[in-house]
Amino acid sequence: MESGNLFVIAAPSGTGKTTLVKALVNEVSGLAVSISHTTRAKRPNEENGVNYFFIKEDAFRRMIEQGEFLEYATVFGNYYGTSHRWVEETLGKGIDVILEIDWQGMQQIKALVPDSISIFVLPPSLDNLRERLINRNQDHPQVIQDRLADVKETISHVHEFDFVVINDDFAHALKELKLVVQANRLLQRRQCEKNAKLIAKLAVDH
Repeated sequence: MESGNLFVIAAPSGTGKTTLVKALVNEVSGLAVSISHTTRAKRPNEENGVNYFFIKEDAFRRMIEQGEFLEYATVFGNYYGTSHRWVEETLGKGIDVILEIDWQGMQQIKALVPDSISIFVLPPSLDNLRERLINRNQDHPQVIQDRLADVKETISHVHEFDFVVINDDFAHALKELKLVVQANRLLQRRQCEKNAKLIAKLAVDH
C-alpha cells in the first residue's frame, strides 16, 4: 500500500485555519487531522481528545525526553506537539494526514519529511484578523494583542511554504485547499507508486 501525503497547514492565529481544515476533511475522503498535545488551558468550547490532548507541562516534557513528538514548539508560552507514532501509523495506512501547526513546526517537519506539502493561510487584512480574534470571544484582550503583535513574525515565514491561500472568501479558500490536496495526489511519484502494476503491465512489449 502506498503511503499517504503529509500536509502541513499554518496561519496567523485567528485566520480561520481550523474551520477551513474541518470543512476540508468533511468534504474530501482519505484525510485525517492530527490532534496535537498542548499545555495550553482548555477553552470552554473545546474537548480533550477532540481539539487537543490537554496535558501538564511536566508530562509534555517527559514526552519530549522519550522522543514521542514528530515536532513541538512553544507558542505564546505554551507547548504544542505532534505525536510521531500516530502520524507514522496513519500515513502507513495510505491516509493523508494534515498537521495544523505553526511555522516553527513546519520547519521541523520539512527537515524530517522533505516531501511534505506546506500550506500557509493568510487573512485578507490585519483589520479582518483583529475583528475575527475579537468576535470569537475566546481570549483575554491582552492575549489578542499578543497574537496581533506576532502576526508580522509569523507572516515573515510565508516564503518558506509551498502554497499560499488567502481566506477572504471561505468557499473560495476551501476550494483552493481541495485543489492542493487533489493535485498532490496526482503527482507522478504518487501515481506511479499507486498504479505500479498497471504501469508495469502497460509497459510490457507486445
